[in-house]
Amino acid sequence: MLAFLVDWLNLLIRWTHFILGIGWIGASFYFVWLDLSLRQREKMNPGVYGTSWLVHGGGFYHVEKYTVAPERLPEDLHWFVWEAYLTWLTGFALLIVQYYFNASAYLIDPGVMPLQPWEAIAISAGSLVAGWLIYDGLCRSPVGQKPALLGLAVFIVVCLAAYLYSHVFSGRAALIHVGALVGTMMAANVFMVIIPNQRKMTASLMKGEPPDPRLGQIGKQRSTHNNYLTLPVLLMMISGHYPMLYSHPQTWLIVAFILVMGAMVRHFINRADAGDDFATYSWTLLVAAVALVGAIYFTKPVERDLSAVPVPGEAEVLGILDRHCVMCHAVRPAHEGFDAPPADVVLETLPELHRFGDRVVAQAVRSNAMPLGNESGMTDEEREALGAWIEAQK
Repeated sequence: MLAFLVDWLNLLIRWTHFILGIGWIGASFYFVWLDLSLRQREKMNPGVYGTSWLVHGGGFYHVEKYTVAPERLPEDLHWFVWEAYLTWLTGFALLIVQYYFNASAYLIDPGVMPLQPWEAIAISAGSLVAGWLIYDGLCRSPVGQKPALLGLAVFIVVCLAAYLYSHVFSGRAALIHVGALVGTMMAANVFMVIIPNQRKMTASLMKGEPPDPRLGQIGKQRSTHNNYLTLPVLLMMISGHYPMLYSHPQTWLIVAFILVMGAMVRHFINRADAGDDFATYSWTLLVAAVALVGAIYFTKPVERDLSAVPVPGEAEVLGILDRHCVMCHAVRPAHEGFDAPPADVVLETLPELHRFGDRVVAQAVRSNAMPLGNESGMTDEEREALGAWIEAQK
């Protein structure tokens, strides 16, 4: 019953996280587009940098952006803050429910690093804080004054985090933690930099003082980072559904490809929205395509020569299922994290193994995605034996 209720809690948090994320990302994409669509007009109000005309839902809108800020602010000034804050809070809650409550299954892989649940959780939470401090330090350092160099430094930091995570957690947890780390950096940008700077500018206006334009420039830098990190973080957050991504032995390389693809696609969209000449940014599609081909190549399934593996007897196959599969994939799972078989896959009998054979080969033979975190210590020899039996039945 507890596992059933936790599943519902997981679903509701995931749903909320998804809805809030749409709001945050949608607002981010809109304001980047709006910035790029601004044009100088013959007649503009004093202090206005540019304006944009829009039509939506049968109505026309005229938006102005000030170079720094207007002389006076209205009382109903809207702050875009809670979309980012609540997206991060629900994301961390989901990390707790999915990975902390079932640390032995989802977070820890004894074959990677034998950890106690509390140790793995402490490393997880601590790494998110450490990642933000490193990123923020880079932005505030002299490196932060050179956009290209800063972008390269952030790229290296995220890839290094992926490398370290893959040597501490299970493959699935490693990749989701890269997404959580990037998401933390993005949310902290809003909470720790963008909004505080905007509040300082607002306070100056309220006092009748000119606001410091550098505060707006810093906020714009962090907002731009968020914009370019959005597409990569979205893919990493759904990576748990695709073993081909998280079961790769070189996780950092897959993360590098994802970062390049996402950033290039985002840059292409940004430049198109800005109305640039296509020839000046078309190269981004080529770079994204090369990164995609690289990702596909390096995530190709492990080719085990099952033809050379002796086909095991039924008793041996049932023994492998009993040791490594039935604890979860049973009508009534014995594993404390499940009260129903995951994905409705039951592997208690040989006919059931034959029925779900293709899934088993994909998840447990040609990749190490199952068992989760290899909690039961399944060996390569057992994987090959299982695969040989399944192939022999075809």
